Amino acid sequence: MGPVQGAILAGGHATRFAGKPKGLECVGGERILDLVAEVLKVGLGVDPILVANVPEAATWRSDLRVVPDLTPGLGALGGLYTAVAVAPAPVVCVAWDMPFVTSALVRRLAEGLEHSDVFLPASGNRRGVEPLCAAYGPACRGAMERAIEEGDGRAIGFHRHVRVGILSEADVSTLGDAGKLFFNVNTEHDLTRAQELI
Repeated sequence: MGPVQGAILAGGHATRFAGKPKGLECVGGERILDLVAEVLKVGLGVDPILVANVPEAATWRSDLRVVPDLTPGLGALGGLYTAVAVAPAPVVCVAWDMPFVTSALVRRLAEGLEHSDVFLPASGNRRGVEPLCAAYGPACRGAMERAIEEGDGRAIGFHRHVRVGILSEADVSTLGDAGKLFFNVNTEHDLTRAQELI
């Protein structure tokens, strides 16, 4: 497996955030976008790409390559698919509203691709895993295309076609508190909470 690329996913319409670009909000005095970009660069050794669909995205970070979804309208899966296809995979994807992801976690996810096609951390969310903070290998592209053709637009819908590895909750806990690591800023209340978690 070659070098692992990073990808920041700036998708969604931020409907719970009054339509404002969440990643441009500041936590601890820094934009969330900048926090995620630094974590990916330090963790993987290369500048990440930025997957974003709005025209002004190119002005957010002049040092990052910005790419729009290859297949618009697919939600989170569209962002993941674009990252896998354009980066190209192997790639660690992180949503741009997750200010507390660490470089150590990013590196551990990348290492998980040695024995898996997709490697995700376990979490207490409804899916049980965090697909928007996970590592994706080259085999994911075809599997995602197959799931899309089958009409399954879930971020984890293609998993049945690939080797899935899980970073256990116990292993996640050695890297930090899962409740903080995977905290995402969806609302103004979340932004306030993020400031408290610094």
